[in-house]
Amino acid sequence: MAGFIPFPRELELPVALADLIIEAAVEMTRQSRKAYRIRHRPHRGATLRPGRETPLWNELRAQLRPYLVKYGDQANLGRLLALPRQRINAFVTGGGEMPDAERTLQLLAWLMAVRRVNGRLEAFPGGKRDMSRNT
Repeated sequence: MAGFIPFPRELELPVALADLIIEAAVEMTRQSRKAYRIRHRPHRGATLRPGRETPLWNELRAQLRPYLVKYGDQANLGRLLALPRQRINAFVTGGGEMPDAERTLQLLAWLMAVRRVNGRLEAFPGGKRDMSRNT
């Protein structure tokens, strides 16, 4: 291939992050009818609450859940984010809370890191994880 340009290694993480965001956006558009039935419009600048109005957050939660099944997984993630396990549980399984923007980006980066296998990203269609492996 004469026109092949090698992909810079330092761009792998930003590209992987963009792929994850695109994957969530695609899932959101598949469910757009359900996701965008907003009963009332929140006031401009009002805080978003998890639910129908936050389809990207709902998709991120769905992507995180398979990685936080084993005993201690939530506690380990909480240590990385400097949060108690109970807050991680409230974000991921409780559904009534969302983290701030910085921690949401940290969650995305963590998700990409745990998906990384043998130097490349592992793809899980629909967020499904092979539960037969102990990783």
